[in-house]
Amino acid sequence: MSDENFTTPPSGHESNEPAAAEPAWGAPQPNYTQAGAPPPPPPPAGYAQTGYPPPPPPPPNYGPPPIAGEGLSDTAASALAYVTFIPALIFLLLAPYNQKPVIRFHAIQELGLTVVGICLHFLLVIPILGIMVYAIGGIGLLVVWVMCIIKASQGSAFKLPFIGDFAAQQAGYRI
Repeated sequence: MSDENFTTPPSGHESNEPAAAEPAWGAPQPNYTQAGAPPPPPPPAGYAQTGYPPPPPPPPNYGPPPIAGEGLSDTAASALAYVTFIPALIFLLLAPYNQKPVIRFHAIQELGLTVVGICLHFLLVIPILGIMVYAIGGIGLLVVWVMCIIKASQGSAFKLPFIGDFAAQQAGYRI
């Protein structure tokens, strides 16, 4: 160790000088009206004065998050039913979802679309005409499938001509 003189106070930021403090709680506050500037707004009630601004208010259309264990919303479950036939079957078998007509409608309509897709695959046996019908039908089925997902995620329904009538009748859903 070097022979430094530890009796002199350090310089700079290491000094023992007291920091400039804000007025203590309950101490008289400066009078802002004399300077002509309005006083700063008081902090919100119950907000600890930490030196940070209060959090911004939530957006106007903000809804509280769903309660844990509540499950999927109706629109999410309806749109998810169209992913494959497996979620559609699950929603038809599980208790909280199979009691809601809108989810049952979308699940049954998805099963109908799956049956139509399987029937389209049987057309591939026919050499030329079957392949052309399969290609056009596959594109049409894809467009209908995407429209069903979009409408279900918006909370409405895209009712297909034959499948939708059957699904609405079985689910007890009125469009």
